Amino acid sequence: MDVISITSPIGAKTIEELTVGTPVLISGVIYTARDAAHQRLTQALEKREKPPFSLRGQTIYYTGPSPARPGRIIGSAGPTTSTRMDIYTPRLLASGIRAMIGKGGRSLAVKEAMQKYKAVYFVAIGGAGALLAQCIKKVEIIAYEDLGPEAIRLLTVENFPAIVANDIYGEDLFEQGKAKYRRERK
Repeated sequence: MDVISITSPIGAKTIEELTVGTPVLISGVIYTARDAAHQRLTQALEKREKPPFSLRGQTIYYTGPSPARPGRIIGSAGPTTSTRMDIYTPRLLASGIRAMIGKGGRSLAVKEAMQKYKAVYFVAIGGAGALLAQCIKKVEIIAYEDLGPEAIRLLTVENFPAIVANDIYGEDLFEQGKAKYRRERK
């Protein structure tokens, strides 16, 4: 399968073209957010407060980068386990988030919300945070600085590698892998 280069924020037409298993190289703007930031974002939405950045069409990367070494703009920036954000994800998708990057599978509620709100989920390689950090060209903390590594950061990325794990058609790369394994074992 050919690698597709995409730009974030990701347009609706591109979202429709992305299918499970497709390798992508993401360039453009993505935002970091983990558990604590997700909680604050959803609380702000529930209170009808303006979030710290426009959620419409954006990509969230589930990472809490390590401190930058001298001469670097960011430390290791590998993906964290996505299921920890599942409790908050449907609300954020309803508010306009269109793509997420993390590792591991997603809950049924999140997969249904992705179909409903036309969003995709990408997986990045866990354990490769130092390599992934090389794709990050600019970093700016934009909200919740008190959360340290979990603060929301705006990242400008170039050719950030990921794979479509869940698409808007209800397909799931993890479930496909399990089914293939069961067939091969028979």
